[in-house]
Amino acid sequence: MSELTLRTVTRTQGNNKALKDGTVKPRTCQFEFVEVDPLIEAFRRMVRGLEFDVSEMSLTTYVTARTHGKRMMGLPIFLVRAFHHGAIVYNTKSGIKGPKDLEGRRVGVNRGYTVTTGLWARGVLQHQYGVDLETITWVLSGDEHVAEYRPPSNVVPIEKGKKMADLVASGELPAAIGVEAESPDVKPLIPKAAEAGIEALRSTGHYPINHLIVVKDEVLDAHQDLAPDIFNAFAEAKREYVRRLESGRIEDPTRVDELHRRVMEVTGRDPLPYGIEPNRQALQELIQYCLEQRIIAQTIGVEELFPANTHGLLG
Repeated sequence: MSELTLRTVTRTQGNNKALKDGTVKPRTCQFEFVEVDPLIEAFRRMVRGLEFDVSEMSLTTYVTARTHGKRMMGLPIFLVRAFHHGAIVYNTKSGIKGPKDLEGRRVGVNRGYTVTTGLWARGVLQHQYGVDLETITWVLSGDEHVAEYRPPSNVVPIEKGKKMADLVASGELPAAIGVEAESPDVKPLIPKAAEAGIEALRSTGHYPINHLIVVKDEVLDAHQDLAPDIFNAFAEAKREYVRRLESGRIEDPTRVDELHRRVMEVTGRDPLPYGIEPNRQALQELIQYCLEQRIIAQTIGVEELFPANTHGLLG
């Protein structure tokens, strides 16, 4: 019997580099890696056409896709994590002095309402700074990966022909999430945003998940032991990365590597734990935010997002 080959999309990064270069391999299959740049295009192609067997995926896109019956299942492999305090920018001439001043205003959101960075940033505004999200009109620069999703009534598209970065730079939009505007008037809304994220981790355990791995249902249905095998392969590649991180063997560390080091300093633990249990708080927070922001209509249990044979796995 020929070895199972899985068309796989995942961006090369420290924690999966050993998979991409073949140093670590799964037991029961092989990955045929497909490069998609920008990576978000793979999310759209997976959600709308199930184009790949295995794909990296935005966590909020995945939760949205599940509630709309898309035939894919997540594995508790959490490739990308970040803090989103710095994603919120504002025009310093807009009269805004702090997060509460966003209330009653129009605020941009890069791409779709269900983009994970937007979800986490809005959650930060609501839960850490007391902002009433319902009073804000959210202006989108793009559409949703899950075409069937319909956003709430206070979410509107950007005017045709306009660019969000230009609108923030001019002050027509006083603030935005996930937008880079080359203007001296546009600055992060939350001072010392990187430290604010670390402080949220230290004080409450807030440590957002951005990306996970998903697999087509038909692939998992046909190969009952595949999910744990894929999990274990990704986990071994990640452990190799963490060992290198701990020993200082990473040449030219990126900002992401430096973030992982900082998280290790604060927590004393692996900065990229895989498995449900060590990530339960972040997963529950994301589901709560999805409900509050009307991305999903009813709650979903954490375990429902992952195959039963991965529920006890740790990596």
